Amino acid sequence: MSAVDESAVPPAHQARAMFIEAMDSWDESQADAAVTGLVRSSGSDELFELLCRYGARDFRSIGHKAIFVANSARTLQTIGRQHAEPILRSLAYALLNHEGVGNPAQNDYEADRPWKENVARSVKIRKDWQSGRTDERATRDLLSTFYAGSADDACDQAVELLNRGVGPQSIWDALFLQGGELLMRQPGIVGLHTLTTTNALHYAYTVAADDELRRMLLLQNVAFLPMFRAAMEGRGKVQPHKLLELEPLDSSGDRKSDDEAKSDAVAQIFKSISSDRMQAARQTLAYAAGENDVEPFVDAARLLVYFKGRDSHDYKFSAAVLEDYRSLTPQWRDRYLAAAVFNLPGTGTKDNPLVMRTREALS
Repeated sequence: MSAVDESAVPPAHQARAMFIEAMDSWDESQADAAVTGLVRSSGSDELFELLCRYGARDFRSIGHKAIFVANSARTLQTIGRQHAEPILRSLAYALLNHEGVGNPAQNDYEADRPWKENVARSVKIRKDWQSGRTDERATRDLLSTFYAGSADDACDQAVELLNRGVGPQSIWDALFLQGGELLMRQPGIVGLHTLTTTNALHYAYTVAADDELRRMLLLQNVAFLPMFRAAMEGRGKVQPHKLLELEPLDSSGDRKSDDEAKSDAVAQIFKSISSDRMQAARQTLAYAAGENDVEPFVDAARLLVYFKGRDSHDYKFSAAVLEDYRSLTPQWRDRYLAAAVFNLPGTGTKDNPLVMRTREALS
């Protein structure tokens, strides 16, 4: 990355306004200078909430903009704020990617419409929307809309449910489950990003303090899932699988309560992943729905990712789904975990080259 032109870096009192103007007009050079000024003059929380708006603004790069924002924030929490400037300069540049088409500020592209329409929708949501009841029927109804409805259909329904007194948790339950269902219907690069994007937007939602931003993050996630479905349809066959219709398959034989029997059940799941992911999903559903602790499953999944993961998607997918399992209402967690096996490695997956080299060196 080239050095920033110090003469263009705005003073603290101008940095925020300059950054917003640059991002709204999709001006890369002005945004670079402005974000540099923001890093030097703003608090981490203020920066994060501002960047969240632009990470969720448009449906480009199959969710990577929101993912970049969330993971940048998490990374800086670990390595320290002193590394923020190059990371956030890169992030600002990525958020302005518009895939070679004209300036979105001067055009009406499909990728940008949900944000514009959700700004109007968000003000119609009741003031006390963050409180409300957990409603299984609401989650099921929104899932039905996701199956074939448009982004507008789903967003309108989400607003209507919230205004009926349904709490946002039931909306998030539907979002997590729909992401899992889309992965089932077409495993692959787009399907896995339904879940990593939802993870990023949910993380931002839980961390953000601004009420209007939280409304927009929720509604944008609702809009993005039908857009993911459309992107998948453009890549090939999308199976008609429905996660709520998945039937458990108990392949463990006689039910035992000892640790060995549970370990065997987990081992069978990860063996099945390598040959028949639908069978593995049904086995996972049976295992998680029983009197079993899911931690052995989680531990086994993480260990296999360490041994067999080959690129960033293996790591970020597993981190997202194993974290988000706890974010769902308990009644839905088992099905969400079952959907995750459509992109987790199995025991039959070949070890990654680093592991093979390490074993060779140690032998």
